[in-house]
Amino acid sequence: MTLSQIKEYIKKFWNYLKQDTWHSWLVSLIILYLVIRLVFFPLMSFVTGSPLPLVIVESCSMYHHSAFDNWWDTHSSWYEAKDISKEEFSAFSYKNGLNKGDILLVLKRDNYNEGDIIIFKPNPESTSPNPIIHRIISENPFATKGDNNLAQLSANNNLYRIDETSIPTSNILGKAVLRIPLAGWLKLIWIEPFRAEAERGLCVENQNLKTSTLRLED
Repeated sequence: MTLSQIKEYIKKFWNYLKQDTWHSWLVSLIILYLVIRLVFFPLMSFVTGSPLPLVIVESCSMYHHSAFDNWWDTHSSWYEAKDISKEEFSAFSYKNGLNKGDILLVLKRDNYNEGDIIIFKPNPESTSPNPIIHRIISENPFATKGDNNLAQLSANNNLYRIDETSIPTSNILGKAVLRIPLAGWLKLIWIEPFRAEAERGLCVENQNLKTSTLRLED
């Protein structure tokens, strides 16, 4: 096949994609999906160093039901018992928490600090289908907590047997460095009807759940 023939086939295919027919639309969508799945996300993984460069927050344990000062008044006792003051917390990234449906850009780092919001694989005993996103509240070993949860998750106090009290560095997939508010609802809206009733819908006050992430490309 000559170069001119290849160019002619490409031109015909391009003209086909521009047709206003259901099958040309279907082929266009398939091509778009393949480009995103096989090119965009692998490229993002390479750039960020994380196997999960973009994730959707799919539950409510990082949700803040009010402005920071009011939220702190409700939750301060737990953090102060861990020697985390209001001033320290207010300097943390995303001090106002995360909303269900936020899309996060995830960056792999060589080190992580108290206050960082990290994405990590659950412990081997956990039945959680997805990675977890919570805030680091102590180091050596790393331990996290959801801002909206009353306490840390341990193997015996949650349905998914998640233990966030001692997280190996090898389980950390990266930290949240950029948030696109609520954009993930474009995908979540199709998934919500199939989730457990307690996990559906918008976040409300006193809704305490493990916060997991949904792969944007799934």
